[in-house]
Amino acid sequence: MKAFVFPGQGSQFVGMGKDLYENHPIAKQHFDLADKILGFKITEIMFSGTDEELKQTKVTQPAVFLHSVISALCLGQEFAPEMVAGHSLGELSALTATRCLSFEDGLKLVAARAKAMQKACEAAPGAMAAIIALPDEKVEAICEEVSQETGMVVVPANYNCPGQLVISGKQEAVEAACAKLKENGAKRALLLPVGGAFHSPLMQPAKEELEAAIAVTEFQKPICPVYQNVDGLAHTDPEEIKANLIKQLTASVLWTQEVQNMVNAGATDFTECGPGKALQGMIAKICKGNAEVTVHGVGE
Repeated sequence: MKAFVFPGQGSQFVGMGKDLYENHPIAKQHFDLADKILGFKITEIMFSGTDEELKQTKVTQPAVFLHSVISALCLGQEFAPEMVAGHSLGELSALTATRCLSFEDGLKLVAARAKAMQKACEAAPGAMAAIIALPDEKVEAICEEVSQETGMVVVPANYNCPGQLVISGKQEAVEAACAKLKENGAKRALLLPVGGAFHSPLMQPAKEELEAAIAVTEFQKPICPVYQNVDGLAHTDPEEIKANLIKQLTASVLWTQEVQNMVNAGATDFTECGPGKALQGMIAKICKGNAEVTVHGVGE
């Protein structure tokens, strides 16, 4: 069975989407429409801007979304998934590609999400760190210990693949957790270059802001099941999808569980639709030893 997956923030690069714009009329049409919807020339930043310009949350999230969704549109009839999933921001790309959201509504929600997250980061600065080569249970236990000891938030945020879990929370709590995790055998505990504590309770103000935007947006039944981050399960009911999307900003991304559930449901062919190859690497690790599963990018 075919599964399409959509990456999140961090996969962006200068020049992304330029080849699509120049070679596919449908891509040019949608990129030009995006400039109008957003009210600024995101295409100029994507195609020929600087790394610093592209790293701004208000630019990064729409840019990754646009590349992902337009890549799917350019596939035409070849985009025939039997299931889809998106990592964090990528969930909105997945919902738009499967026509649960219109292109315009999907982009508007991404812009609202980015703006809300930026405000939450400024109001409650935080940090994230990647923890390598330690069992999930150990990371969870130490996060809980540090939270109790410091009285500050630090939680598991992204279950990316076996041996790679990202934690999120207040800067001091994340640093304290990193030190303790290294003492307990983590190969690496690396602070990430992000602007805040995504997928943690510190995103509560952003969650409330996004909930208001989602409430006035029309959701349709997607063309295939969408596996969602908050529970790792397949959903097709628009109301369930909306509820899970609202929870996502403050909840952990259960990517490992999500991919495992997709494989258990019959997925054997994973295509990453969007910039970079981050998800391909994660899925290869999650499915290590399963000779039936293939992972590749669009056109590969």
